[in-house]
Amino acid sequence: MSCWMPGCPALSMCRGLATLPITCLERAKDLKTRLGILLHKPELGHRIGTSSKLQLSSRWRDSSRDVLEWRESFDQLLKSKSGVTAFHTFLKTEFSEENLDFWLACEDFKKTRSKTKLASKANRIFEEFVQSEAPREVNIDHETREITRKNLSGATSTCFNEAQAKTRTLMEKDSYPRFLKSASYQDMTKQATSCGISKRSHT
Repeated sequence: MSCWMPGCPALSMCRGLATLPITCLERAKDLKTRLGILLHKPELGHRIGTSSKLQLSSRWRDSSRDVLEWRESFDQLLKSKSGVTAFHTFLKTEFSEENLDFWLACEDFKKTRSKTKLASKANRIFEEFVQSEAPREVNIDHETREITRKNLSGATSTCFNEAQAKTRTLMEKDSYPRFLKSASYQDMTKQATSCGISKRSHT
């Protein structure tokens, strides 16, 4: 619907978009497309399905500003659904996505209220990620593994806290810095930055 009246918000918005350079609009579209593809990858959460009901939304809501915020801290990355998806995709290239999958499974586990479900979930998570020779064994020390094993005898929402913390620290100090230096993330930040600069110069 068009609007011919002076001061019409729709008309002002159209004029604002018209002042943006074509390259900026193209970059924004490309950035959205790239992140949209990441969000629709079927791998994320596929193997967690037996131990977690956590599902990442397929609706893209983050702006280019959020992409830039991922580099501010590991916490900022984990708070963003699209950031988690992008990080998971990167971890798959390093064959270490089980660390993030375990962390996500633990986050979902903490939300469980039923004691019966808590016990069954705890056993599934332990068998899938923690026990020695587990199908998707995470990289934690023997002492942490044994502490977690003992915690299963009286499973509570905190029984994986130590193992989850060790896995998170490993990702933050090891995988996260490499993700920030990766070609895919560098490309996204360049597009987001250049588009942001173009927008500011035309406001």
